[in-house]
Amino acid sequence: MTGLFVQKPHAKKTWTRSVVLGILIFASSLLASTTPAEAVVLDAALNEQVVMIPVVSGGATVELETTIFKPPGNGPFPLVIMNHGKALGNPHSQHRDRFVVLSREFVKRGYAVVVPMRKGFSKSTGEYIDPGCDMTAHGQTQADDLQGTLEYLRAQSWVDREHIVVAGQSYGGLTALAFGTRQFPGVRGLINFAGGLKMHGGDCRWQQSLVQAFATYGAKTTLPSIWFYGENDHHFGPDLAARLFSAYNQAGGRAKLVAYGPFKKDAHGMSASRDGVKIWWPETEKFLKELGMPTQQVLALDDEIKVPAHEYAAIDNVEAIPFLKSGAREQYRVFLGKSYPRAFAVSPTGAWSWAEDGDDPVEQALSDCQMHSNVPCKLYAVDNHVVWTDEQNPVMATAASPAVTSVPDQPAPAAAAITAAAPTTATTAAVAGP
Repeated sequence: MTGLFVQKPHAKKTWTRSVVLGILIFASSLLASTTPAEAVVLDAALNEQVVMIPVVSGGATVELETTIFKPPGNGPFPLVIMNHGKALGNPHSQHRDRFVVLSREFVKRGYAVVVPMRKGFSKSTGEYIDPGCDMTAHGQTQADDLQGTLEYLRAQSWVDREHIVVAGQSYGGLTALAFGTRQFPGVRGLINFAGGLKMHGGDCRWQQSLVQAFATYGAKTTLPSIWFYGENDHHFGPDLAARLFSAYNQAGGRAKLVAYGPFKKDAHGMSASRDGVKIWWPETEKFLKELGMPTQQVLALDDEIKVPAHEYAAIDNVEAIPFLKSGAREQYRVFLGKSYPRAFAVSPTGAWSWAEDGDDPVEQALSDCQMHSNVPCKLYAVDNHVVWTDEQNPVMATAASPAVTSVPDQPAPAAAAITAAAPTTATTAAVAGP
C-alpha cells in the first residue's frame, strides 16, 4: 500500500469529558463586534446547536437533524461539513453523530463545523434509500442530502461561502467523494476518513463495486482530497484502500493517501478518537494550507480540566461499587480491561453503563445508563480513577442536551433500508438492572 505512513501514537493522555471553558483573545477579523482587547468566552459545548434543516432530496422536502458547532460571534466562518457513517440495523435507530474530537480541532481554528444526519438517519425525516450493490449510486444518493444541506448553509450569514471543506468518515467518506463530482461553489477540498461501504451477507461483490465507484468519482472531480486509512481497519484494509486510491487517481482524481499503521483495536474509528488527532491533524494542516484555508489557532480551549478523583475506593475494588448486583460487577471487570478514554456510570436502580473511546465516553456512559433508569445516573469511574463520593453526587448527572429547533414535517416517500458500514461512536455496554 503506497502513501505516507504515520506511526500509531503509544503514549496515553489523561482524558477529559469535553472541551471546557477557555478564556481567549479572539482574532478581530473573526469578531467584528469585539475589539482585540476584549476577552471572549467559548462555552463548554462549543456553542453546540441541533437544528432541523429543510432540504430538497430526491424530489421531496425532508428535514435533516443537524449538529452545528461555531466559534463566538457572527462570522462569517470558514466551514467544515462532516458526514457520518452507517451502523448496522435501522438507520432511524442510529444515534446523532457529533464528531466532537474533530469539531474541537476546527472550531479552535475559527471554523464552523456542521454534521447533518442524512435522510432516514436518527431523527431526520424521510427514509434511507438503498441502491443495493451499486456503490456509485450509494454515494451519489447520499450526496443529494449533502448538496441540499450546503445550499441551505450558503444562505446563512455566518457561513464563509468561499471557504468550505467537505469531509466524511466511512459511508460519509464515500458521500464526500461522490459530492466532489458536483463542482459545488466554494468547496475547496475533500477529506476522506476510511471512506467506503461494506455489505454484509448476500452475493454482492461490494469491493469490486466500490473500486468502480471510486474510479467514477475520480474521473469527474477537480477537487483535491486527502485520505486516511489504517493498517488494521476492519472494513477497508490496506489492500482494498490501495485499490481505491489507485482507481481514483488513475481515473483523473487528485488524492493523497495517508496510510498509517495499526490504531487501537480498529483503525476504522481513528477520526473519533483523541489519540487519532496526532495522525490526521498534521497532514490535514498541510492540506488546508495548500487550499488557502486557515490553520492558525485562534481559540484557546482548556481541555486539561479533569473530572476530580476521590478516595472512595481503589479503581480495581469491584466490590466497592454501590447498587450493582453480582452480574453487573462482572461487567465492571470488563470495563477495567478497556483502553482510555473510558467511563463507568451507575444508578441507584441498579442500571449501569460503560463506554470506551469515541467522541465523549463520559457523556455516552451517562446517556446509555439513563435510558434504563428513572433516577439520575452518576459517574463511578473515569479512566483509571474512581470519581464517586459518599454523598452519591460526584460530578454530574445526565448529559446536557442541546436545544433543538424544528420546522414543520414534510416527509419523503418511504424506501428500503439494509446493509451497513461501521459506526463512529464509542464502544459501549449498558443494562437496566442486575
